[in-house]
Amino acid sequence: MRSPNRFLGVALGMVFVLIGVAGILLADDGVLLDVLQVNVVSSILHTLVGAALLLAALSNVSAARTVNSITGAALLVLGLAGLFLVGSTLNILALDAMGNALHFASAVPLLAAGLGADRAQSTHHSDRASHYT
Repeated sequence: MRSPNRFLGVALGMVFVLIGVAGILLADDGVLLDVLQVNVVSSILHTLVGAALLLAALSNVSAARTVNSITGAALLVLGLAGLFLVGSTLNILALDAMGNALHFASAVPLLAAGLGADRAQSTHHSDRASHYT
């Protein structure tokens, strides 16, 4: 897998799926591994986000870039919102400081790869396609 977007999609996709499934199966009193607050909603969302990243990465470069960019932007927004939601009654996703840190830590490489990597490859393929038409 030579594409940074595809590699990152597989790697982070697996992490998100593992966090989601572990949150459903192993969380003790809403805390996963004594570190991360979780609930059923957040665990399902982690699993779905991970599955989307994996499916896109295993599909093609264009899908991986698109899903990485969208997911990265969403995680950035969620991390920012989490700064204000921790400790409030509106915190339906069990956001905490560690969760916010993980959302920011995931958002940065996803956005960087989605917006910056594989651009030359996409441009090269579209140039070649237009050359033959």
